[in-house]
Amino acid sequence: MKAEVGYSSILPLLFLYFSFLPISISQTTTDKQILLQIKHDWRNPPALATWRNSSISHCNWTGIQCGTDGSVTGIVLSNQNINDAVPSSICNLKNLSILDLSYNNLPGMFPTVVYNCTNLKYLDLTWNRFVGEIPIDIYRLPSGLTDLKLSFNNFTGDIPATIGQLKSIQSLWLDYNLFNGTIPGAFGNLTQLQTLTLAYNPFSPGVIPVELGNLSKLRFLWMTQANLQGQIPDSFQNLFEMRQLDLADNSLIGTIPPGIWSLKNLEKVYLYYNNLSGPISFNGSFEAQYLAEIDLSINFINGSIPEVFCSLQNLTILFMYNNMLTGEIPQCIGRLPLLTEIHLFYNYLSGPLPPDLGKHSSLYSLRVFDNMLTGELPEGLCSNGNLTLFDVSNNFLIGELPESLGNCNTLQRIKIDGNSFSGEVPSGLWTANLSTVTMSKNNLTGMLPNRFATNITILDLRKNQFYGEIPGGIGSLPNLQTLILSENQLSGWIPDTVFSLESLTVLNLSYNQITGEIPANISKLSTIQSLSFAGNKISGLIPDSLLGLKSLITLDLSKNIITGSIPAVIGKMQALTSLDLSINSLSGNIPSEIGNLKLVFLNLSYNMLSGSIPMPLDQRMFSNSFLSNPSLCTTNNFVNASSCSNNSSGYHRILLAIIISIVISLVIIVSCGVYIRKRIYKRNKNDHTTWNFMPLQQVNFTETMILRELTEENVIGGGGAGKVYKVSIHNNEQEKGKEYVAVKMIYSSERLGSQHEKEFESEVKILGSIRHRNIVKLLCYISSADTKLLVYEYMANGSLHWWLHGRTEVNGAIKLGVIDWPMRLRIAIDVAKGLSYMHHECKPAIIHRDLKSSNILLDSEFQARIADFGLAKSLIQAGEAETASGVAGTFGYFAPEYARTRKVNEKVDVYSFGVVLLELTTGKRPTEGGEHGNLADWAWYHLQENNDFNGAIDENLRLKPEHLRQIVTVFKLAVMCTSPLPQSRPSMKEVIQLLQDCEQLPLDF
Repeated sequence: MKAEVGYSSILPLLFLYFSFLPISISQTTTDKQILLQIKHDWRNPPALATWRNSSISHCNWTGIQCGTDGSVTGIVLSNQNINDAVPSSICNLKNLSILDLSYNNLPGMFPTVVYNCTNLKYLDLTWNRFVGEIPIDIYRLPSGLTDLKLSFNNFTGDIPATIGQLKSIQSLWLDYNLFNGTIPGAFGNLTQLQTLTLAYNPFSPGVIPVELGNLSKLRFLWMTQANLQGQIPDSFQNLFEMRQLDLADNSLIGTIPPGIWSLKNLEKVYLYYNNLSGPISFNGSFEAQYLAEIDLSINFINGSIPEVFCSLQNLTILFMYNNMLTGEIPQCIGRLPLLTEIHLFYNYLSGPLPPDLGKHSSLYSLRVFDNMLTGELPEGLCSNGNLTLFDVSNNFLIGELPESLGNCNTLQRIKIDGNSFSGEVPSGLWTANLSTVTMSKNNLTGMLPNRFATNITILDLRKNQFYGEIPGGIGSLPNLQTLILSENQLSGWIPDTVFSLESLTVLNLSYNQITGEIPANISKLSTIQSLSFAGNKISGLIPDSLLGLKSLITLDLSKNIITGSIPAVIGKMQALTSLDLSINSLSGNIPSEIGNLKLVFLNLSYNMLSGSIPMPLDQRMFSNSFLSNPSLCTTNNFVNASSCSNNSSGYHRILLAIIISIVISLVIIVSCGVYIRKRIYKRNKNDHTTWNFMPLQQVNFTETMILRELTEENVIGGGGAGKVYKVSIHNNEQEKGKEYVAVKMIYSSERLGSQHEKEFESEVKILGSIRHRNIVKLLCYISSADTKLLVYEYMANGSLHWWLHGRTEVNGAIKLGVIDWPMRLRIAIDVAKGLSYMHHECKPAIIHRDLKSSNILLDSEFQARIADFGLAKSLIQAGEAETASGVAGTFGYFAPEYARTRKVNEKVDVYSFGVVLLELTTGKRPTEGGEHGNLADWAWYHLQENNDFNGAIDENLRLKPEHLRQIVTVFKLAVMCTSPLPQSRPSMKEVIQLLQDCEQLPLDF
């Protein structure tokens, strides 16, 4: 009986076992066949070579995951070069829960076939070629789906509100697509959502849906560059699980909601590149104690840095640069244990740096330049041996550099320009792992060492009190590109080793006490572009070996005691455009070969030169280039020198007497007028209540220094609005000529109407609010009842227009300047960076409206800056066009839609920039389009009809065909920028990337 009971109890178990076994085997066989069908539907891609009908288990095939019963649960085929659509057969795998087809080339619309994968929980279609809109029936995706990743595709249109019906979704990735509708509030229905990414989509301008505040489980929200406007919703204080909040690079306004700082789990907050304003405030207590990274840069946040940040023991990054912060940096910030990067530059911070900075954490980067900081540098900045980037330029810091910096072997860049540091530089600092050393405009002293860090590329020590000889060890720096030691107290000969620096492009030793002669081996500086020995005691002859400096653009040997004649070989230095040999003891004739140069600037004054001025130099543009050479004469009487004519006939004597009589009479009349005017001017000038002096940067001059130099001989340009002066900043004659500013005078509105008044206000408002290395710096403005002056940094190399096209004189066109292709490309990148800053980093965006080559200025190192903001306009809402009251700009540069509709947005500047690129590549003027009208239309036609680019590019660039690939690439980019359709033009951010990629293209040898 017991046996019967045991048998009867086992029998059902055996039945179950044998009934399930064939089903499992059948399922395994079926899945294998389905996989082979999928492979067939995908046309047998090489990546699926292991998928074949053999004895090998399909669970071991590439990308296949199986359950314990052998059924397929996952397909992971990321980056397998699959090029065909998702087949419907894939959902025949009944247990499929994971499908990862990311980083392939899957085409077509959203694959609705996956609706049938009933057990799917994870779907990753990132980085494919999907297009079109997300289907409105997206809710038909499997109800258990938790992860949906569609990033880096080309989906467009609206995100349907029905996506809010995917109740199980925990992770939703939609970034880097082309969605151009609005962001649906239905996202607020996804109560299980933990990750939401919408970044880098061209959504229609709109506010952040308040419904997102319902996502109480949300941990990661990424909405960078999503065209967001309005304020950050107060409902965000309900995002209790939030770890990372990223709303950067939008047009958000208002204050940061105090509730944000109450999110206890918040670790990273990125709100940079917005229009946020007001001080940082809290609702009661500050509870975001886990914050590790804070980036609030490039906003309009004012007030002080909150003291409560000192409680953030996990804080590693504090970025609040380019705001309107005031007050002191909290001293306790220096005691945070994990803080590695502090970027607070471009603010109005005052007081000392925290004394404990670097002592308690591995400080990596400290950038606080352009503030009003005072006091001395903290001693322990590199205590933990990690400091790499250090920039405190343009503050009011004093004292000696900490000795501990000399032991900081990790330091790569140190910039302390524009302070009042004194004493000697710590000896170890010179031999640290430095690549950039800029210490200009301080009171540093001592002798320069003989050993330097071999990685240095830039060494700028100008305007200090270094003394002694220039050490020969400088010649052992193989990577040195810029060496500026001007305005110190250096003496002795220039060591021969300096002339063996093969990478050197800028050498400036001016205004020291250097003696000796210019050596013949100067010709070894084969890459030098700017060379200045001005204001020293150099004697001897100018060597003929200068001819070896094939790349030299600027040569300044003025204010020395050089003798002999001017070598004729200088006339063969084809790249030379600026030559200053004034205030020496040169004699003899001016070589006629000098006339072959395409000079922008020439000064041979105060020498003992004789003979006649060569005809190509006897022009109005050089009228003051030959002063105080008594034996020098002019044929055309265009320059300030005596006439070469010796005709003394009676007729000419009578004529001369008549002219002299007339001139004397005119002089008496004019002198009386000038005297009266000067009395009035002097009375007004000395009356400081007459002038309003408003500095916008740290300046070292007064309005008196500026006003006394506004004379006709200092005029360097002008236009309808007024004149531009080159003004020397000096307290005495010894300082004269060492430092210059440019002063733009705008005439009174009574004389020329209110338009110039508006231009003045526009320029002050815009340039006073922005700061960028590729935008000309407005130092201050000075105004009175009838005169308005804008004072800028002086740009020694003039405008890009001069270098490309020259200017027309009375007796014909004169070509000024030749710059090689690498320099043109760098100028293009500089300008692109400046425009990108205006369009994408300024809030609201700034549109220049009159970008052209004459408004692109070049400093002494040929770094480009955008100038003349008289027509610039701020967009109230980023991404939206505004209507201008009239068409402003210059013919050949302004976009066709601007002239037609007067609509203003960033694309107007992109068009103008494209024309500048065409100027750089072709050498043509913007109006030189022949039968096609303008240069942009000509370029488009040439690109469509003619593949011979040699005929299109500037003849001066054809001499070096190795750059042809880069030139053609930039030419094509220029055509893209000047597309007749604004939406087809790239953004300036994209332009920068394309130009930088072009710079990396291999040369064609």
